[in-house]
Amino acid sequence: MFKKKIRVSSGVSQLDRQLGGLFIGDNVVWYDNAGSLASTFSLNFIQESQRQNKPLIYITFDRSPKTLLEDLGPLAENQHLTILDCFTHGKGDGSEVFSKFYEKDGAQWPHKMVRVNAPGDPEVVSDAVYSLHGTMKGDVRFVFDSLTGMQDLWGGEEAIGKFYSHACPRLYELDTIAYWIMEKGAHSDRLRASINQIAQVAIDLTVNRGKSALTILKADKRRPDALNSPLIYWNDGLDVAFETETGKGGNIDLGGRIKQIRKRQAMPQKELAALVGVTPSTISQIETGTIYPSLPALFKIAQVLNVSVAAFFQDRSDAIGQVVFSGGGTRISLPDLPKPDAAGYRLSPADFDADAEPYLIEIPAGKKLSAHFFIHKGQEMGYLLDGSIELKIGNRLYAATPGDVIYLTREIPSQWKNTGKETARLLWVKIRK
Repeated sequence: MFKKKIRVSSGVSQLDRQLGGLFIGDNVVWYDNAGSLASTFSLNFIQESQRQNKPLIYITFDRSPKTLLEDLGPLAENQHLTILDCFTHGKGDGSEVFSKFYEKDGAQWPHKMVRVNAPGDPEVVSDAVYSLHGTMKGDVRFVFDSLTGMQDLWGGEEAIGKFYSHACPRLYELDTIAYWIMEKGAHSDRLRASINQIAQVAIDLTVNRGKSALTILKADKRRPDALNSPLIYWNDGLDVAFETETGKGGNIDLGGRIKQIRKRQAMPQKELAALVGVTPSTISQIETGTIYPSLPALFKIAQVLNVSVAAFFQDRSDAIGQVVFSGGGTRISLPDLPKPDAAGYRLSPADFDADAEPYLIEIPAGKKLSAHFFIHKGQEMGYLLDGSIELKIGNRLYAATPGDVIYLTREIPSQWKNTGKETARLLWVKIRK
């Protein structure tokens, strides 16, 4: 009888869109050309599994339990995580240095740790994997880190080829999802071809000229538009963003997106350049697409603009469903006004596109502003929360007290003055048409 495939998330939303998501039963092979690229995607997969309260078994051959727990960080503090330690008596050779780890009272660990005493025998490892699985319910998740480590311990490709060819069909029938990580350069084309034939999903990760690229080599029962096409991506910790979004008109204009967010912060290029530690010319070239920012520069730009790196690769549809934004207002520049004269705070994230932009404007007691807060290009309106305000438009003066609404269409004030003895606070909204 036909069994409907259940689609789940990889934990990376943009990868889900490119790939078409994961299916229960998937064996996902990650070919890592640099040896460290797959980690970000594995950690997101673990985080997503924990969010769904799904049991996950992490099989480690290359890293000691202590090192692995440090790499997992907060993700290790989870009762649904089980670590199958094939390192201590494998590459660790049973050394006291690694065995001492178990002197800590294991009952106090939030996770479960299982040590395999003879990981050099593939049958012993196989029995340990399926014995653990038998104690768990639901669609169990696996991370095999790594096939390359298995090969080093088992003495050749034939052993891991045999293990993999037996494990994948069985894990598929057991309704699991498994990530298999291997260093691409450490294995023959013949082995990779054999693995690709069995896997449901195969993904290649490379670095070329400082750019990370992800290529979907295979995706059973899915038809990704980007199949066999390298997708440039950036990652900042667990945050992953793709330069290209399939189905959205091709390349995202990274420089234009940075410029858009910078201008929403009302931050001049010169100020952004100084805070990032580059020249204004560099920022100008980045925004016009003449040059690409380095990874450190991109992360610094995101930090200064108070957005995630992913925000530079998203469009309006990525955040359109968000309802509540946390974190309060972000201080912005008011370039036409001296800094002591007024303070402005953008109340919505700088990377969020909407038809209205809300701000909080504060004018100290007794201050007179010789210009409007913003370069006026459309309708604006404000609600006076506290204080007393006098504004001059043309030759006319208008007074406002708390609770009054100020509405601007074509003309803007040439002067604002706080006529009270306390800071005037305005909830101000720029309306875009």
